[in-house]
Amino acid sequence: MRDAISARFGVKRIGGFSGGLVELSQVGGQLDFFLIERLEDTKMTLTARDRHLDVMICIEMDGCKINITASVVTHNLFGRLYMIPVAPAHRLIVWLQLRRLLLPTVPKPHAG
Repeated sequence: MRDAISARFGVKRIGGFSGGLVELSQVGGQLDFFLIERLEDTKMTLTARDRHLDVMICIEMDGCKINITASVVTHNLFGRLYMIPVAPAHRLIVWLQLRRLLLPTVPKPHAG
């Protein structure tokens, strides 16, 4: 849905997340639609840029704790309008994805 609406305004299609296991390449490589800017043992910084906005995501491990910081810089009116519904939606999306990652579902026993 995001791609269909945003493409009309010149926003690059992202095609969603692959959802599969990914072997991180190196700085300068891609992780889905993000550019890997920094890659260390406990920290990864990703960016995505277009003419409407720049996004930077920093994921850092501190023991068993995961810190995720997102920064968005808008460049024009469309970028600002785009972020109005996207900001709260991204909080939910990140929470759901982390929950799925950290609390994998346990198969239900077969009735029988």
